[in-house]
Amino acid sequence: MKKLTLSTLVIIASAAAVPAALAQDAAAGKTSFNKCLACHAIGEGAKNKVGPELNGLDGRKSGTAPDYNYSDANKNSGITWNEAQFKEYIKDPKAKVPGTKMAFAGIKNEKEINDLWAYVSQYDKDGKTK
Repeated sequence: MKKLTLSTLVIIASAAAVPAALAQDAAAGKTSFNKCLACHAIGEGAKNKVGPELNGLDGRKSGTAPDYNYSDANKNSGITWNEAQFKEYIKDPKAKVPGTKMAFAGIKNEKEINDLWAYVSQYDKDGKTK
């Protein structure tokens, strides 16, 4: 009986660890965002650079950051940014929005994409963390 109980506990503990491994990690996403810093800013005081600032990205329509000169492809994409749209886009921006001027090959690693979304989506339109 003790072996059965111990085996059951091991199985339950193992099952609980799996979702934790897949969880989004905003701190790791901040490190991934270093790949984006040359072109994008986020947080309080963020300004457009080569690419638009990314504050309040979750729920924002593509092509609408104030004072940024978007490509027609982005302005006319019909995208409203959310987790699913972002994750698809960041894998291969030119495939998701043909004609975008974003010159970035994309991120293929699912964990890194999840972490990056956790980091970016924590900022509201004013650059404050939610």
